[in-house]
Amino acid sequence: MAVEKKNPQYDHEFFRTTGVQDFKITDSQKAPEGYPEAADPDTFSFSPFAPSFEERKKGYIDFIRRNPGMGSVKGFFPELVRINEGIAPVHYGKILGALEYADSRKDCSDFIMTGIIRMMYQLAHADLMTDQVREKAKESILGFKYWPDEPGTDSMCYWTENHHILFSTCEYLAGRLYPDEVFVNSGMTGREKEAKALPRIRKWLELRFKTGFVEWLSNVYYDEDMPALLNLVDFAGHEDLQIKAKQVVDLMFYDMALNSYYGQFVSTHGRTYTAEKKSVYDESTTDTSKLMFGMGIFANKDNMTAPLLALSENYRMPDAIFDIAADTGREEMISRQRTSFSFKDAAKWGYGKKNLTSAMGLLSAGGYTSPETIDHMVLMLDEFGWWDNKFFLEFQPFKKAIQMGKHLGLTKVVAKIMEKDLSRNVMTEANVYTCKTPDYMLSTAQDYRKSMGGDQHHIWQATLAPEAVCFTTHPGGYGLTAPDAYWHGNGFMPRSLQHKNVNITIYNTPTGPTILLAKLLNFTHAWLPKDKFDEVVEEKGWIFARKNDGYLALYSHQSWHWQTEGEEKDKEVIADGLKNIWICEMGRKAVDGSFEEFRTKIGRAEVKINGLKGYYLSPSQGKLSFGWKGAFKQDGKVIETKDYPRYENPYGQSPKHPSSIEVDSGKHVLRLDFEKMTRDFD
Repeated sequence: MAVEKKNPQYDHEFFRTTGVQDFKITDSQKAPEGYPEAADPDTFSFSPFAPSFEERKKGYIDFIRRNPGMGSVKGFFPELVRINEGIAPVHYGKILGALEYADSRKDCSDFIMTGIIRMMYQLAHADLMTDQVREKAKESILGFKYWPDEPGTDSMCYWTENHHILFSTCEYLAGRLYPDEVFVNSGMTGREKEAKALPRIRKWLELRFKTGFVEWLSNVYYDEDMPALLNLVDFAGHEDLQIKAKQVVDLMFYDMALNSYYGQFVSTHGRTYTAEKKSVYDESTTDTSKLMFGMGIFANKDNMTAPLLALSENYRMPDAIFDIAADTGREEMISRQRTSFSFKDAAKWGYGKKNLTSAMGLLSAGGYTSPETIDHMVLMLDEFGWWDNKFFLEFQPFKKAIQMGKHLGLTKVVAKIMEKDLSRNVMTEANVYTCKTPDYMLSTAQDYRKSMGGDQHHIWQATLAPEAVCFTTHPGGYGLTAPDAYWHGNGFMPRSLQHKNVNITIYNTPTGPTILLAKLLNFTHAWLPKDKFDEVVEEKGWIFARKNDGYLALYSHQSWHWQTEGEEKDKEVIADGLKNIWICEMGRKAVDGSFEEFRTKIGRAEVKINGLKGYYLSPSQGKLSFGWKGAFKQDGKVIETKDYPRYENPYGQSPKHPSSIEVDSGKHVLRLDFEKMTRDFD
């Protein structure tokens, strides 16, 4: 169905890629004799394959030994493990090819520099290191552009949450590595670069601990955040950075443990891509999950965290987090958590002024053209010369008008009028609800930015197995990439609501003029691949699906039909109309009896909808009342969908914006205090 529309002017992450795996490097040399030629695939583990990290690490290193590196910008990271473990031969052509990529200042070059800087700290004098690689690495580090205020025109993305910490950590650690050298691009010494990057890192760590991640629960971008943090853990020098970096990594694994299903990080996501939504085998954190939790698969497709965890000498995940990930037999686990921050709280977090520091901080949350941030964006376009940055070419034809509009105070007015279309990258505060049982997981970003565009947001998902998943979107177009993407993100986002095992997703797609969205598609659709389930039955207006002992029921208020042609035949359910209500209820054999009994109960349940409001008499949850506006209720009682705590689950409760967080698995305890800089666990 989806067909990519090529535009040679775009070669970067937001607009013209289907995922990070699209960023390819060219090996500068052929693979050496004896290097693995073909993949030796791993198998998926649904229970921890080894009890200790050291045993799991051995399994992962053996996997690296048997498999060639990837072709993406992350493809050279396993070579670092080979060097460290003395596993010959090493494919130096991958490392040198990566350095050539970084020297050209293509987007995601900071991923490469993160690995190269670790290599120079940890492996510069290893037996398998060569003079050629070492010398070229130093040259690249000293010549790299580390922040947009440095000389040179490029189209690297510096500002998103993951890039913000990657570039900042690279600059800081490069400065520490070569304190008295002059970095040729900026003319600064290493000591000056260290001092320059340090405040950015400290602010980033504070925000992630107290407010959580902007790119919340991302099965792509958590793999970009962790390598930077692990480099701080091992090489930061300052004790506060090392401890706080460890704390934030702990919380990332806590997030993953709470919101993963047998090692599958299949929750709602602030940012993700089509392939990663459809299959856990393609997402970026599965290698990390299997290494740390023992569940998942070593996919070797798009991961750089697992190699660095295998290399890290100072980070070990607390046992309490492993216990939570392995607690797959719990009858029901409900997690509520708040993540990211609101633009109205910008001043509270140090981003209240109209300066470049505030502008970059707000841009990390997608503050491009929202009414609260557009003037910050124009400031950066001017100061950093970003009118020629390929990320922002859409602004270029309107340069004079935008600059004049800012002067006259009109930019905010235009941004407000066109907010639903223009603010589609915004990732402000989200309230995440996850229900997990031994047979399914259901996860939702509650009532999140309804009717706004959403280029990479993944609002809700039901999961019964690695590819037995279901979710809905309003497609932005027939392409592969946002904003005109068929599955990637949303043309416009719904109001999605969840209580325990039931999700209700309401679409009220706006029909006003758009700038970024080329065409408004007049339907919503669900991903429900028949071939990934054991049974799929259609009866009484519902679609029922079973995988093992888990059940799913899907209802569309508007009439629907299966896709009947192409690659998505019998995988896509299409419902015409810009307004629609989808209902998904999950079940399981241990609670609901046989699949037939589950279908009978759901089929008899009353669904009453009038316009965009109504109720559903759920067999498991009673009368669920809902609408585009107003409260979400269960048997007349309001279900809270806003203002969640930082964490609330069976393993711990933390208020919003906490300075300390405690996690208790029942077997082990983890206590983190950000202000006191303590990290205690047993």
